[in-house]
Amino acid sequence: RSQTGLIIYMNKAPVFWFSKRQNTHESSTFGSEFIALKTAIDQIEAIRYKLRMFGIPLDGATSIICDNESVVKNTTHSESTLRRKHLSIAYHRCREALAAGYVRVAWELGKFNPADILTKLLAGPRMRALLRQLFYWNKPID
Repeated sequence: RSQTGLIIYMNKAPVFWFSKRQNTHESSTFGSEFIALKTAIDQIEAIRYKLRMFGIPLDGATSIICDNESVVKNTTHSESTLRRKHLSIAYHRCREALAAGYVRVAWELGKFNPADILTKLLAGPRMRALLRQLFYWNKPID
């Protein structure tokens, strides 16, 4: 089973992180990443709701950075179709959030993804580089 890991930033500071083994067994990384994207969208929607209830105005969409290019393309391109029917709930949830305009999804190279700290066993130098990126956002990665 795959591990979902996500980090939510506000004003360039990590405020929420999440790591959990997925309930379903996926045969591909595409399916696992789609489930993780749905989880991230659910968490973002909850945080946005709480902020609105506190009276904090929110303008603009929340950016989601994903390291799986296929998931980004399937989510952002409206002409894309889903071949795996068991992922349809996650697919339509992600498409709905994107169409509503409160999230936008972009791709980032996997080696620069700080959420890998929550999901993978990493070598020392890469772990230190990602931790530096996580806590000191403006410093470059080695």
